This record gives sequence, C-alpha cells and structure tokens, in this order.
Amino acid sequence: MKDTILKKSGEIFLKFGFKSVTMDDIANELAISKKTIYKFFKNKEELVEETVTYMHETMHTEVLKIYGLGHNAIKENFEVKKVFSGFMQNSDDSPIYQLKKYYPKTHDKMMSQEFCMFEDCLMSNIEKGIKEGLYRADIIEDQVTKFYFSLIMSVHDSNLYTYNKNTISKLELNVLEYHTRAIATEKGIKVLEEQLEKTRF
Repeated sequence: MKDTILKKSGEIFLKFGFKSVTMDDIANELAISKKTIYKFFKNKEELVEETVTYMHETMHTEVLKIYGLGHNAIKENFEVKKVFSGFMQNSDDSPIYQLKKYYPKTHDKMMSQEFCMFEDCLMSNIEKGIKEGLYRADIIEDQVTKFYFSLIMSVHDSNLYTYNKNTISKLELNVLEYHTRAIATEKGIKVLEEQLEKTRF
C-alpha cells in the first residue's frame, strides 16, 4: 500500500503541484481514507520527501536500463531524455521549482542526489562518446558535466520561463541539442541531426 500511495502521490504532485495538492486529494484519488495515508506518513512534508525519493529512484532505475542497451552515446542521451519527459508529460509548470519554493530541504536533498546520479551517468556517456568518435577528445569532462547540469536545471526556473503544455520537454530538448553541438565531432553532429529529426514536436 505504501508504494501505491507514493506512486499515485508522485503522479498528482507532478500534475497539480506540490503546494496545491492536499492529503484529501490523494486519499480521494486512491479511494482510501486519509487515516490510511497517515499510517505511513506523519504529515504532508514527510509524504512529499518520500515521494520525491521514490520518483528519483524509479527514474534512476529506468535510466540505468537505457545505459545497458548499447546505444551510441548521442542516442543514449535522447533515450534518457524520454524517461524524464515521461515523468513530466502532465506538468504545465516546473515541479522542481515548486519543490524549491515550498519544500526547500527536500529540494536540496533531491538536487544533491540528482547531481550525483547525473554526474556518474554523463561522465560515462562522455567517455563512451569520445571512444566512438562522436565527441571531441579535448573536452574537459567535469566542466562539461557541470555546464549541462546547470542548463538543465535552469529550465525549471519559472523566473526565467513561462510554461505551458510540453514547454519543459521542448526546453530540455533544446538544452540537449546545445550541449551536444558544443562537444560533438562532425561525425557526432550527423548523429545528432538524425536524432533531432526523429524527435520533432
């Protein structure tokens, strides 16, 4: 039951936001009593924190599956983006920005976990891309990783962007293209263009 509550809470929080969703909303969606939720979570703040951890672990599992499929480095990044787009597909606003605003401690913990996962995966991807001749051999890997992470996170700042349906997914695609063009060889640019052609909205 706890996993069911976490899964449904994640869906609702992503769709309607961390601030506006109440414990009653979640109970109604699951057709259970609010008391049942309180058996597992003492308050909404604890539910939010555990839901964010649950979503992060679920995404991480899906991302690791992609890294085991043997795609070239550029296609790999596009497949990883699909995982994140799948989680965000019902969001008209940035859940990460809302988390930062209303649950800053949970946000900071999540960002620390996110960067560790992102750094490990992207460093592996960059090394793979260099070996495949898709990325330049002279790039500074740790800097490139930090640049890309900073750009991706900036997409979730509503002080910078106005959101509507699919805005976040489109912005993340633009960031991925920007990142790839910055580090790709001529061979890599051709692979990038092939992927972009398949990903047009």
